[in-house]
Amino acid sequence: MVSIDLNADLGETVDGVPTADDEAMFAVVSSASIACGGHAGDAASMRASIERAARLGAAVGAHPSYPDRANFGRVAFDLDPLELRSLVTAQLDALRAAGADIRYVKPHGALYNRIVADRRQADAVAAAVATFAGAVGRPVPVLGLGGAIRDAADEHGLPFVQEAFLDRGYRADGTLVPRTEPGALLDDPAKVAQRAVMLARARVVMAHDGSVVPVAAASLCVHGDSPAAVAMARAVRAALDANDIVVRAPW
Repeated sequence: MVSIDLNADLGETVDGVPTADDEAMFAVVSSASIACGGHAGDAASMRASIERAARLGAAVGAHPSYPDRANFGRVAFDLDPLELRSLVTAQLDALRAAGADIRYVKPHGALYNRIVADRRQADAVAAAVATFAGAVGRPVPVLGLGGAIRDAADEHGLPFVQEAFLDRGYRADGTLVPRTEPGALLDDPAKVAQRAVMLARARVVMAHDGSVVPVAAASLCVHGDSPAAVAMARAVRAALDANDIVVRAPW
């Protein structure tokens, strides 16, 4: 039986205002990556997200980022690795203090993309997660695109879980089309659902230029703050169910 995780980035409130329909999204996904104060989120939103996850059966992950609320974490920072490690640690601790049983860590936005190629920052993130894993007494996987963060996770003894994006454009090299370029965002529920089935069964994704890119993903993401997020997530879940693909968290 084929199985796959379906995750969304949730709890992303800005000044107390939600950026997504979290109630609807939590009901569809198997894992929720919860903002923990870097780009969005606060103590109240973290507690609300943890409660929703428990009520609707989603695993909780931490979604740390650069300290960039002004740009929703989408601007890269040239931080000293020790400073970045401290910032990530603080965000994980904040989510745990709100009551979360953190099952995995998925960096957000510019940090997520930076650590694909920047080994120093990837090592800082992995070191923070490894320290946290030691504190909770069990392995804590890192969810990501691959590259430097995969290597850093391995060196720090962390499981690495490959992710694929259902609502983002891909380049032929497997990286994401930058949000500033045409083709970066997908919003057609039917096409996104078709992509999900292809990723789960054939482990490939169609790139922006029409080429086929191998992606051995164990988790698929629909961004919660996309305008069509709920429609896309529901279409994806229905398509996976219709194709006998079990949606479940791997944590």
